Amino acid sequence: MSEPSWTSGEIPQDRPNAARMYDYSLGGFHNFAADRRAAEQVVAVFPDLPLALQANRGFLRRAITTLVTQGIDQFLDIGSGIPTVGNVHEAAQKLNPTARVVYVDIDPIAVHHSELILRANPNAAVIQADARRTEYILNHPKTSGLLDFSRPLAMLIVAVLHFVPDDAEAYGLVRVLRDALPSGSYLALSHASTEGITRETADKMEQIYARTATPFKFRTRPQVESFFDGLDLLDPGVVYMPLWRPDGPDDLLLDEPERTTGLAGVGRKP
Repeated sequence: MSEPSWTSGEIPQDRPNAARMYDYSLGGFHNFAADRRAAEQVVAVFPDLPLALQANRGFLRRAITTLVTQGIDQFLDIGSGIPTVGNVHEAAQKLNPTARVVYVDIDPIAVHHSELILRANPNAAVIQADARRTEYILNHPKTSGLLDFSRPLAMLIVAVLHFVPDDAEAYGLVRVLRDALPSGSYLALSHASTEGITRETADKMEQIYARTATPFKFRTRPQVESFFDGLDLLDPGVVYMPLWRPDGPDDLLLDEPERTTGLAGVGRKP
């Protein structure tokens, strides 16, 4: 069989990857058989996963809308994943055509697709990097070329930190990135939590992801809230993703937000 146009022989196809599993769960086609098998195993344990992913996407869109209305016109998206409809630059530039976005992801497929999508967009760029390489990200020419750290900006770390199972690394990378932000900047963050899910189900999901290139860890509400230390939380605080400034009464899972297990919030740096 010929190789798909969106990949290359340098990318191993026999080990599942979270970004491609995410793509498959959202109905995308940038995934391999190993990704599909692993995603189906997770859905068998946690049938609400596709809904949770959609709810996470909804939070991201609403957070961007809120931040643009607050005057934010530059965004650093850590762990952006494989592009799908409703990307950060699409949402931000719809409201402010001059908004600037730098995407960061470790997955070469996600980066390759981002490069193709952004070819004609001078106000957006993508960097291939592990989220834990904070200094590399902050000092990258694409970052300094598009983002002005003398003015407020938004740091997006959405559905990423549960793929950094080591607590010291997870809190450390957020601290470095937060410290680099100028006053008036924002952090938007979502994270899979132990709320709304049994420990047995959480253990099974973590075991499945442990066999992938991207191990997974649920965290408690206090642990998720700790990522916002030193920031002023916007209302309504750290809540289930569907409850963060919903658009209306018909929003996805608004009546059963705990089914997502995901918590989200936006904090402002004083």
